[in-house]
Amino acid sequence: MFTKILIANRGEIACRVAATARRMGIKTVAVYSEADAGAKHVAVCDEAVLIGPPAAKESYLRADKIIEVALATGAQAIHPGYGFLSENAQFADACAKAGLVFIGPPASAISAMGSKSAAKALMEKAKVPLVPGYHGDNQDAEFLQTEADKITYPVLLKASAGGGGKGMRIVEQSADFKAALASCKREAINSFGDDKVLVERYLTRPRHIEIQVFADTQGDCVYLFERDCSVQRRHQKVLEEAPAPGMTAERRRAMGEAAVAAAKAVGYVGAGTVEFIANQDGSFYFMEMNTRLQVEHPVTEMITGLDLVEWQLRVAAGQPLPLKQEQLKLSGHALEARIYAENPDKGFLPSIGTLRHLRTPAANEFIVSQSSASIVRIDSGVREGDAISPFYDPMIAKLIVWGQDREQALAAMAKALAEYQIVGLASNVKFLQRLIGSKAFSEADLDTGLIERHHDALFPAAAPVAIEVLALASASLLLSERNAVNNAGSDPWTNTDGWRLNGSLQRRLAFVDDGTASPVDVMYEAGRWLLHHAQHQGQQFNQMTVLQQNGNAIEISLGDRTVSGTVVRQGEQFHVFHGGSHYVLGYVDPMLHAGDAEAEGGRLTAPMPGKIVALLVTQGEQVKKGAPLLIMEAMKMEHTIAAPADGLVEELLYAVGDQVSESAQLLVFKPA
Repeated sequence: MFTKILIANRGEIACRVAATARRMGIKTVAVYSEADAGAKHVAVCDEAVLIGPPAAKESYLRADKIIEVALATGAQAIHPGYGFLSENAQFADACAKAGLVFIGPPASAISAMGSKSAAKALMEKAKVPLVPGYHGDNQDAEFLQTEADKITYPVLLKASAGGGGKGMRIVEQSADFKAALASCKREAINSFGDDKVLVERYLTRPRHIEIQVFADTQGDCVYLFERDCSVQRRHQKVLEEAPAPGMTAERRRAMGEAAVAAAKAVGYVGAGTVEFIANQDGSFYFMEMNTRLQVEHPVTEMITGLDLVEWQLRVAAGQPLPLKQEQLKLSGHALEARIYAENPDKGFLPSIGTLRHLRTPAANEFIVSQSSASIVRIDSGVREGDAISPFYDPMIAKLIVWGQDREQALAAMAKALAEYQIVGLASNVKFLQRLIGSKAFSEADLDTGLIERHHDALFPAAAPVAIEVLALASASLLLSERNAVNNAGSDPWTNTDGWRLNGSLQRRLAFVDDGTASPVDVMYEAGRWLLHHAQHQGQQFNQMTVLQQNGNAIEISLGDRTVSGTVVRQGEQFHVFHGGSHYVLGYVDPMLHAGDAEAEGGRLTAPMPGKIVALLVTQGEQVKKGAPLLIMEAMKMEHTIAAPADGLVEELLYAVGDQVSESAQLLVFKPA
């Protein structure tokens, strides 16, 4: 077994690999970019070496630099994690030439499965079912459109070297084909350095089911059952679970044996995932093979009780697989939710910022064994105070739960999500709560279009904020004002408790909920406050007394009720966590904003830092509402900026290739 390995990755997967290595007594070397100098994965490894600037292509994608560090530190092997160089055949080959063990499959297997079109050709020879499509080398736009017309619409354009949902476009009709192809190729070349695409028929209600396979150097290969990864947004997985709901033993065996056959066909070694598109009738088609450990591997660990990273290390060291196929057993049900820094209400745009406040449910790290009770596990590469930058994937954590059955696992996930608190950037926690609780997911009515099909239920109109939430925010504000005065000294003229010689002071706290004014009238009375919310016209003033405050946690009495929650203030926003939900209230200080003018119109701004990749209009052009104006690329995904109304493009402020910061004005637009 190795005594030292280098982990050529960052974030939660680097921490995950380090945890198993530490348990096995193996020393670890971390590599990091300038943006990750204070990152968690740097802290948890035994050594850490700086390898370059923040941009991945200048640091985590520098194969030569990583190999140089491995040799200099005495590492015997390199674990690539997932993403970055994990499926780079040239890197695997370079490791071998340098005398280092690549903890993954041989370069030949990566090459064979690395191209979606080449892999499908291999599977066709092996008589594995394939979705109708064109997987050849001819990339002429006219030819590809002709092939798409033959396949019949809708079709799916997919980057041949792609993964992670990047470089994929659904085309509903022939007239939209060329524009979608150009966009797909741009994203593919930027993400993978290869703009080759394949065209397939787009199945309307498919499920995404993948099989975890493992092979050793002795020629043995097993499958560790399946994962259902059907719930996706923008072709990227949101929730994963194992086993797949409704999976029969016969179908599991058929898919497992097909996956093993696919792995053996390319001389596979190590952990791999064979992905299938499955119809509702039980038929399935080969989609691709990911020649690495998957993001969602923890759900397989939870139902098998196995440490897949340990298996990777043992196999890479030349040891046989720890178990035979007949010894593998599955137990219970596991779910994984990907906690992302993103805004679901704005098309899942990634969010960038610092984790000012982070509280998680009580959980284990990297646990793989089952018990009679439900288990919560969190795999994360960030801590409170860390930043989510524009350079890398905006994942905050993977929240994994295990239960004796799917119902228990769902309950555990709902409880864990309700206890997650994130302030400092947008997150998808509230969306995940709605998704877990939706009728479609709870009843396992799964397919890759679930989020789109149930959009209205998953994105409901905002309900008026409850008086309890406003009371918690009010209490936090009033207490902070009192504490500020107490810290300033004992001058009675600066006292802000509301006491007056001939009566009590009444004031209005101007809170804003989802853009709607939600004011609270406050009156001081003999050691307590009286609150009134204008939207509750029939109510008298509620008596409010602070019972206790511990940091951000507040408990109050409101009338005859006791209300508790956590309130975190960030600038002019109050983040209130109450009853398992997260509310964001704006607070308008009338003195601070007394001189503010109305916001300037005609500004279209960047939703996040990124690069301009296409200008779709010219200066002086008249456009209709919703017309695409330009395309930005951020975090290797394309985002289209559209016209907010009919109007005139008066000035374009950036050219193609320009980098722009968040909230930068992109163009001058004059509404009609």
